[in-house]
Amino acid sequence: MKYILKFLPRKLLIKYSFYLTPLLRILFKGKRFIDPIDKSTYSKFLSYGYKSIRKNALCPGTLSLERHRLLWLYLNNETNILKSNLKVLHVAPEQIFYKKFKKFNHWDYLTFDIDSPIADIKGDIKSMDFIDNSFDLVICNHVLEHIEDDVKALKEIYRVLNNNGIAILQVPINVNRKKTFEDSNITSQFDREKYFGQYDHVREYGIDFKDRVEEVGFEVDMINYTENFDEEFIIKYGLLKNDLIPIAKKSLSN
Repeated sequence: MKYILKFLPRKLLIKYSFYLTPLLRILFKGKRFIDPIDKSTYSKFLSYGYKSIRKNALCPGTLSLERHRLLWLYLNNETNILKSNLKVLHVAPEQIFYKKFKKFNHWDYLTFDIDSPIADIKGDIKSMDFIDNSFDLVICNHVLEHIEDDVKALKEIYRVLNNNGIAILQVPINVNRKKTFEDSNITSQFDREKYFGQYDHVREYGIDFKDRVEEVGFEVDMINYTENFDEEFIIKYGLLKNDLIPIAKKSLSN
């Protein structure tokens, strides 16, 4: 799986997955694991990762990862976001969410990416062609670690959000690292995987990610939602402990 992810273009991965996942649902039919996003069940989840391989990470029938399942549980159980009438911008849309959100009649849902075949609009997140205060919700998950000028991207997200709008900004965070590590001299795929965890990442975020987002003007809550679940639940739903969910609010006071 690691080498397929690394060498097959993302466009093709997305295209082929629409044909592959129905077969994988049959192949891994079972009751041991659950994807809460569509409530499908499986005999196993697949291993996934680059620098380190994580067991029980990838749902074979939906291609959801730990972060997708955790976010869905949080949004569904703890917020009204999924039920509210919202104008939503989804940056680099994940397939499992795309399929769900496209069916939401109560959302005015728009997808955006520089290259994805399931993006409604192609463009650069650092310079989006939307007027100020355009969206109630921006979903931008596992994007910022790929962008050299992530602060500029954050400023754009802040700009296009309505006052009191929400941005969901999941990124891989090393909770043992106090300060984000980045070095513009690290450019090879080998070294980026070695130092940043993945061949196309340009930094490894630390727990100062919250400060980084707040410097743009947001109010940020770092939700550690796995603290609410016991070990059996975490295994059954294929979650990662201490996988933080950054929820950023564009405050009227800023």
